[in-house]
Amino acid sequence: MNRVYLKTYGCQMNERDSEAVAAMLRKRGYSIVGHENEADVVLLNTCAVRDQAEQKAIGKTGYLAKNKRNNPDFVIGILGCMAQNRGTELLDRLPDLDLLVGTQKFHRVPDHLDHIMASLKGRGPHPQTLVDLDEEDGSQNTIRAHNPEERRISAFVSIMQGCNMSCTFCIVPKTRGRERCRSIRDIVEEVEELAASGTREVTLLGQIVNSYGRREIPFRNGKSPFVQLIEAVNEVKGIERIRFTSPHPRGFKQDLIEAYRDLPKLCEHVHLPLQSGSNKILKAMNRPYSRERYRQIVEDLRAIVPDMYFSTDIIVGFPGETEGDFELTQEFFQEIGFEMAYIFKYSVRTGTPAAEMDDQVPKTVKEERNQVLLQILADRSLARNRALIGTTQEVLVEGPARKGEGILAGRTRGNRKVVLAGDPELAGWLVATRIEDATVSTLRGILVEKAFGKSPRCTSIMVSQDAL
Repeated sequence: MNRVYLKTYGCQMNERDSEAVAAMLRKRGYSIVGHENEADVVLLNTCAVRDQAEQKAIGKTGYLAKNKRNNPDFVIGILGCMAQNRGTELLDRLPDLDLLVGTQKFHRVPDHLDHIMASLKGRGPHPQTLVDLDEEDGSQNTIRAHNPEERRISAFVSIMQGCNMSCTFCIVPKTRGRERCRSIRDIVEEVEELAASGTREVTLLGQIVNSYGRREIPFRNGKSPFVQLIEAVNEVKGIERIRFTSPHPRGFKQDLIEAYRDLPKLCEHVHLPLQSGSNKILKAMNRPYSRERYRQIVEDLRAIVPDMYFSTDIIVGFPGETEGDFELTQEFFQEIGFEMAYIFKYSVRTGTPAAEMDDQVPKTVKEERNQVLLQILADRSLARNRALIGTTQEVLVEGPARKGEGILAGRTRGNRKVVLAGDPELAGWLVATRIEDATVSTLRGILVEKAFGKSPRCTSIMVSQDAL
């Protein structure tokens, strides 16, 4: 009665929240299993950014409810953004729910499950759906649990919760609340713990990650709290790479741009959401920057690091987006030359200003525009990958690839996926890899003779000619 399956929908923040919930449940004696058919409890950590994500979670919950017909003690819970967004109205549609937990109460899940399990075992009355959606002071400090038995070469670290922006298309301020940040000391301690367990790369997470601490932590020597945090993480022994997501163009000031020059562990890859290449649409979205300002940020970053890699978020079919507006986005998308992008078809989110706007774009038009940008992206990604053929890249080996015996997978500093033959013991190493071939999404390489570094858990290892 203590086997739990956690399914995650949505962003990296949700993935990190699920990791923390799983670690807390393990400490409480629960077993985390890999499939819903093995579980006594299924928890769905949900997303509310797009309607499709919500419908998937609702459909999955309805499917799981059938298990209760054969096993009345089977437990179903919905966690996270959809729970926060829809609240108790979900109970009318999903009456078999046992648990409904919001975004500031992930750390309460073990207590709530204990209560439900005790009731099912006859030590108390059979519970009604347990609902916990309230705000909680200090909740940003609770998502730091990791499974000490699971070594992660790359790990997410949540540095803050919430968002103070008011983009007209976005439900996140409602689901995640106002910005709250963790202390630099607390974050560094978590990173040190990860490094001690073998983590080599960390990705700092926040809804608007580069607004970290602006109301709680003073600027020092002209540097924002976020840059101060990156500097502190840069000093952690054992950590070799630092990334972050997702920033906002408004917060990309000179101190952050110069951090790419001054901090060797900060990887030359930037995820910089654009959303639209039309100033008219950016204004309608309440995005406080122009395409000209966005271009300036890109140029400033490329002046610091000429080989910088860029990824972005784009929304096609925002209300009022004309063919001319889309052509501006298409043109700008090609001009910047993104190596990767999340391209979304605008999804109506009830309760947001955009949902009430006139000139909603037809679904077929959204799909056509989506496909146009996807093709541009594929062409650019393939060209950039092919340009790397014959070069030697620093690759962080993450472990065995999904396909192919004796094949490893890793990433370059520019966040390009690489597969190569090698010993699994190289996981956690930074290895010099000569790129031999390329597809749109993957580079294929060969180990060269000397590695850049070794895993903190390894005392000695050599890459010999026999491994080539």
